[in-house]
Amino acid sequence: RYDAGKDGFIDLMELKLMMEKLGAPQTHLGLKNMIKEVDEDLDSKLSFREFLLIFRKAAAGELQEDSGLHALARLSEIDVSTEGVKGAKNFFEAKAQAINEASRFEEEIKAEQEEKKKQAEEMKQRKAAFKELQSTFTQ
Repeated sequence: RYDAGKDGFIDLMELKLMMEKLGAPQTHLGLKNMIKEVDEDLDSKLSFREFLLIFRKAAAGELQEDSGLHALARLSEIDVSTEGVKGAKNFFEAKAQAINEASRFEEEIKAEQEEKKKQAEEMKQRKAAFKELQSTFTQ
């Protein structure tokens, strides 16, 4: 969802956007430290395996309480034994609704961008048609 570059990795800017959308914005240094904490191949971006490592470390209690990764893991989990199944259902429904609202906003922006592109292309075609028509009169 947050892999804007569609390269299979979450880079620094994609992580920044993800954390902002999840309601836990981080500083630039905080984001770098988040990646560094689970970046096994030292490429300064998160692979899917490294992303899952965040939750594995959180479950094992290996994340610092004040780290961005701890905040990410906490935002993305629920303890069914304390909340119950109904609580988990409500949690995931709320998460899905929040994601859908963000998606709708993104879709509106994309639709506006597509409309602008379409209008620009139509303008370009009208200009080309006009120049072609003009050339018949100037010959």
